[in-house]
Amino acid sequence: MSFFKRLKDKLIGNPVEEEKVVEINEAEVAEQKLDDATEPAQIEATIDEVEKVEETSVTDSPIETENPVASEDQGQQEQQEQQQEVQEVAIVEEPVKEKKPSAWSITQKFKAGLEKTRNSFTSKVNDLVARYRKVDEDFFEELEDLLLQADVGFETVMELMDKLRFEVQRKNIKDTNGIQTIISEKLVEIYEQGEEDLIDLNIQPQGELTVILFVGVNGVGKTTTIGKLAHRLKSQGKTVVLAAGDTFRAGAIDQLQVWGDRVGCEVIKQSEGSDPAAVMYDAIRAAKNRNADVLICDTAGRLQNKVNLMNELEKVHRVISREVPNAPHEVLLALDATTGQNALVQAQTFKEATNVTGIVLTKLDGTAKGGIVLAIRNKLHIPVKFVGLGEKMDDLQPFDAERYVYGLFADGLDKELQNSED
Repeated sequence: MSFFKRLKDKLIGNPVEEEKVVEINEAEVAEQKLDDATEPAQIEATIDEVEKVEETSVTDSPIETENPVASEDQGQQEQQEQQQEVQEVAIVEEPVKEKKPSAWSITQKFKAGLEKTRNSFTSKVNDLVARYRKVDEDFFEELEDLLLQADVGFETVMELMDKLRFEVQRKNIKDTNGIQTIISEKLVEIYEQGEEDLIDLNIQPQGELTVILFVGVNGVGKTTTIGKLAHRLKSQGKTVVLAAGDTFRAGAIDQLQVWGDRVGCEVIKQSEGSDPAAVMYDAIRAAKNRNADVLICDTAGRLQNKVNLMNELEKVHRVISREVPNAPHEVLLALDATTGQNALVQAQTFKEATNVTGIVLTKLDGTAKGGIVLAIRNKLHIPVKFVGLGEKMDDLQPFDAERYVYGLFADGLDKELQNSED
């Protein structure tokens, strides 16, 4: 499927459906209720049985027979109360109308979040395409420089250049019309490398606790990201508990508590300066006792060159693994996108110290060097699972390579898409 076809079907979607309210399918609701054993139908059946018993007792009891009027009034009152209970349960279990983000709105978040990178990088690409009518070696050299300036990474740029040269030769492309589409398609190919479901979290089956460990240096937005991820998981119907394992930084525990209160999650904590491994032990026990679905663990922000702090992180990892087999199920490294190549160095060091399973790239909306996403993926083979595209609660979005590349080249791709439709 061509990039334009995917762009149209998956990324753009239907803007008219932006405000569409998605209702839960009634058949699915009925099926779910059969599993819950608390549906109004069963309650009504139980009430009918109670009423029959009461009628029998009224008939058999001499006391009730002596005052049939009082018995009838009492029976009507009890029946009204029972009907009211059924109505209350029905109200609670009424299908929830949930406003879900459309494909259009999600794509627009990526477009808006990558505006600084696009203004800096893609505007130069547009100028380059405008200046070079022919695709020649001079064009490739200037394009290479632009990609390096956007922190795409040397290895990624070299691979992209090889793919572009091959594609241009294969299709016998002479001019620069449509070249941005080919660049976009090749960047997506480089990122995905034939792998699928890169963004999916390793959530355990229902009834089992999923443990997610967050790591990263100070100042990258780790605690804020934990709060946003907790909000996202709660909106999916999961019970989430937070562990305040950053006992080193002043105010870190209070900051996580604020997010816990805002999102509606319990925060397991100890006093400042406590052993982080002990906090994790208490948090796991508490999460199990409360039948929680997910435990998200905060850790102290540590510089990648501090050996003692890295050793402490390994201790936390051991405690979690001992209490929950195969845990942590995710080790997410929070990186500040605005630090560019330094983020790549951090990722490399943390990968060596702990088994990092995914990257959360924060502040992508605040940098002009958003190409770091490609560099991290291509060099370290660690998937970027979430990106921060703004300050709002729902601005933490699962990473999508196609939406990301569209966000980089939106202006040029929109024009090429329009030309292809015309």
